[in-house]
Amino acid sequence: MEFYSVYHRSSDNYCYPLNKNDLIINLKTSYEVEQVFLHYGDPFSNGILGSANRWEGKREEIIYKKNLKNGLWWTTTVQPEFKRCRYFFELISVAGEVYYYFEDMLCTKEELERLHHEPGCFVFPWMNEVDINDIPRWVNDTIWYQIFPERFCNGDPSISPKNVLPWAGSNKEVKNTEFYGGDLRGIINKLSYLKDLNISGIYLTPINESPSTHKYDTVDYLSIDPHFGTKETMQELVQKAHLLGIKVMLDGVFNHIGKEAKEWQDVVKNGPQSKYYDWFIVNEWPFKENEWNTKKGRYYSFAFNDKMPKLNTSNPKVRKHIIDICEYWVKEYDIDGIRLDVANELSHRFCKELRIRMKALKEDIYILGEVWNDSIHWLRGDEFDAVMNYPLGNAISDFWLEESYTKKDFEEDINRCYTLYMQQTNDVLFNLLDSHDTIRVSTKIPDTDKVYQQLAVLFTMPGSPCIFYGTEVLLQGKHDPDCRRCMPWKEIEEGKYDGHVEFVQLLTRLRKEESLFRSRNFHFTNHIDNDRVIEYIKIDDYDAKKMAVILNCSNEPTKLQLEGKILLAHHYENNILQTGGICIIKL
Repeated sequence: MEFYSVYHRSSDNYCYPLNKNDLIINLKTSYEVEQVFLHYGDPFSNGILGSANRWEGKREEIIYKKNLKNGLWWTTTVQPEFKRCRYFFELISVAGEVYYYFEDMLCTKEELERLHHEPGCFVFPWMNEVDINDIPRWVNDTIWYQIFPERFCNGDPSISPKNVLPWAGSNKEVKNTEFYGGDLRGIINKLSYLKDLNISGIYLTPINESPSTHKYDTVDYLSIDPHFGTKETMQELVQKAHLLGIKVMLDGVFNHIGKEAKEWQDVVKNGPQSKYYDWFIVNEWPFKENEWNTKKGRYYSFAFNDKMPKLNTSNPKVRKHIIDICEYWVKEYDIDGIRLDVANELSHRFCKELRIRMKALKEDIYILGEVWNDSIHWLRGDEFDAVMNYPLGNAISDFWLEESYTKKDFEEDINRCYTLYMQQTNDVLFNLLDSHDTIRVSTKIPDTDKVYQQLAVLFTMPGSPCIFYGTEVLLQGKHDPDCRRCMPWKEIEEGKYDGHVEFVQLLTRLRKEESLFRSRNFHFTNHIDNDRVIEYIKIDDYDAKKMAVILNCSNEPTKLQLEGKILLAHHYENNILQTGGICIIKL
């Protein structure tokens, strides 16, 4: 047996309380393992630790498993009567070999019997309620819509920049230096459009004062950019969104600040004499104009961009300043969530302090981090509620980009994304196919049926799905900054995109109305003999109802042998699912 592939730890995504009663225990093994039994019980059932009595636990088979590229993921739920659990694993290989996996060894039965001491079992000491990873429940029910305000809608031309350009068509490539006049009034004017699209959450990229189109170089966190509106406009936006049942999340750019910010300008002028000097990480002063100051290490910035000096979140004064800003946003605007830009570079101390203050202010506020890779360090229940789930978006798109991939590849990639974190975290992951930082999905894969199929996966997976503005009309856009094109309102109002919008409306309505779409429980099936036909079953968390999702990504029709209520049919008729087809059936 490949011992190196057997892994467990009694923390993080391997062992954690789902709630005050249920303890989730997961184990990773190679494909050589055919059966797994969990031996578990109270650590003190046979006396205190170190006593002469040998500890024994209840033996129970782990029956649930997921396929990964390099092995199997076994999962079970136990309910420790006294809130603590001691355990070890019994592994049976396909060849019938039996091994026992403890915290300090993996051994045969014979080797276990020869030990002169009791083996070190895994232990989850106590299920303290205050330590349980508690997430805002409303997020799983939310369908997000990400808006890049400058390119969404110009609702008040009187506040547009002097160098504003005429609103561009959907085919016009755009640059970061081009202003088109999108603003908060434009978003307010389109709230009814979003409501009709069944949107229940808006994520706004930065709206604070800044000289750029993207606003990720903030000058003043307490002021709305004057080309977007005023504090009162923002308050009106949130109030009207809430009346329509739509939550609002703001983007907090706290890893760095814009070079025009007063704090940084004070440092530039006064150097070590500035009261803000230690708000940044400055290694050499004065700075030299027209040089790569950050690449030469004179000070630190975001991505070597001299115009975005990095804030020092190890400094308690900086942490307090930023958290006070977030508190102001919540109190003044009544926002429901904060997305943290470049969240993986913020100090963990800051993230922990932010969570304490924000949850005390608004218990169910959603704290979302921008982290593009494995994020378990921030998702233990004391920092973020979730992260932007770029790994899932990549796993989905990769299957359509690489035609040699099979349904098994797809299954393993998706399963990896949902074994990285705790189940409650999976419920509120921010799932997306594209964003203001990526190539648009309709440009990456310029095939309507393939985009529809990816959206069908996005809306039937656990988490909280997000549509990047314009995705519902298959808006094109290459990598940043071209992915930030103007929303084609003229064509939308003329009905040019009615078919696309109607398809997305169907998906959003089903996600809203059918609990099976939102369920965390799913497993892949293999009833159809075609490696390019994806099939998986969703199971309701409460009443065991089931739903089948089938996507024909092959070059030939396939026959389905399923009976039930058809929730969504695209290129499906008379039990035949055509190429590019989607069939979602409630069984």
